[in-house]
Amino acid sequence: MNERLARAVEDRIEDLVALTVDLVRFPTVNPPGEAYTPCAEYLGERLRRSGFETVFVRGEGAPGDSDRYPRTNVVARFDGRTRGRTVHFNSHIDVVEAGAGWTVDPFAGVVRDGRVWGRGTCDMKGGLAASVIAAEAFLAVYPDFPGAIEISGTVDEESGGFGGVAHLAKLGYFSKPRVDHVIIPEPLNKDRICLGHRGVWWAEIETKGRIAHGSMPFLGDSAIRHMGAVLSAFEQELFPALDRKQTKMPVVPEGARRSTLNLNSLHAGQTEDFRPGLPSPNVADSARLVLDRRFLIEEPIEEVKGEVIAILERLKRDRPRFDYAIRDLMAVLPQMNEQDAPVPTALADAIRLVFGREPQYVCSPGTYDQKHIARIGHLHDCVAYGPGVLDLAHQPDEWVGIDDMAESAKVMALALDALLRGRQ
Repeated sequence: MNERLARAVEDRIEDLVALTVDLVRFPTVNPPGEAYTPCAEYLGERLRRSGFETVFVRGEGAPGDSDRYPRTNVVARFDGRTRGRTVHFNSHIDVVEAGAGWTVDPFAGVVRDGRVWGRGTCDMKGGLAASVIAAEAFLAVYPDFPGAIEISGTVDEESGGFGGVAHLAKLGYFSKPRVDHVIIPEPLNKDRICLGHRGVWWAEIETKGRIAHGSMPFLGDSAIRHMGAVLSAFEQELFPALDRKQTKMPVVPEGARRSTLNLNSLHAGQTEDFRPGLPSPNVADSARLVLDRRFLIEEPIEEVKGEVIAILERLKRDRPRFDYAIRDLMAVLPQMNEQDAPVPTALADAIRLVFGREPQYVCSPGTYDQKHIARIGHLHDCVAYGPGVLDLAHQPDEWVGIDDMAESAKVMALALDALLRGRQ
């Protein structure tokens, strides 16, 4: 253990808690994208006072970006005394809505029982704060380090990351030679290294019909009944087939080591803006189903899409008047860094030093911003590592442990030492 780095983190625990509390008090709820700019400005000013050069980059043209809800990202950089590698800590500042069921104010940043409570504490403002403290502790101990440290607070991860990391990646912020290594402090537990994630394909299926009076449905063609045939085929054929697919990826939890399909939403018939309770006297001429298909590194995306299209094409042949359209909404390939790559190696060594045990290597069931860093920035030495219990994310009474944040900050500081000063 590097005792100087460990003490430098321990000396900043009170600051770590205060920073987490301050970040939580910005209600950066997405959608629609509240309080992004003041939160980014606060983080930028904090890092500027620590010697970082900061820039603000708006995700102009990204989904949701507007003058009312600008997609404001902050990127801060501290260049060392000599040239070397660059380590980038990336955290998203957006959070999901609070929802019901809270016993504390979700945006008060309550400190109690060794924890900071509030929306975004776990996912992932606690991790963001830990990365800031890790960097500041490292700078205090090794002011003459080679290379550079970057810290970013980005937006919209909860809705795909297109106004945040994807936008920055297109501008070259996550590519060599600017950046060599990336750590994303997502809440995967303090002794686990997340090497990657499953793939995702979102698509919308529309079944088509013919409108007619509800008292004479035989004169129309119900798109809802056609969609029912699609759902029946999924239940009888597709879901059982997906359950039989298993991956060698170390995905957690265990149930996510299979292929999965979630039916996100179903819309049909009378428009949803009608007053509840009013009947519709029409035969539905359109029904729309949104699919959320999570797939494995062993599955080509052409196969994933082909399984659904084959069912739709068969129904078109066999079912009278069946017609459909399908539209891609988003597709992201599975990602998995090598276990012996520089970032996971540095983090693993640090976990052994801090906790005295071997790290667990995992993959995430859902995607996170690693996908954009790999597919747009073509930078693959990237993993997720941070404090917090993943199961608490998006839940009421979300919290992050203070000791967990401090220990994770030590791990990140030690990893910085290994990656920048060559101590791995």
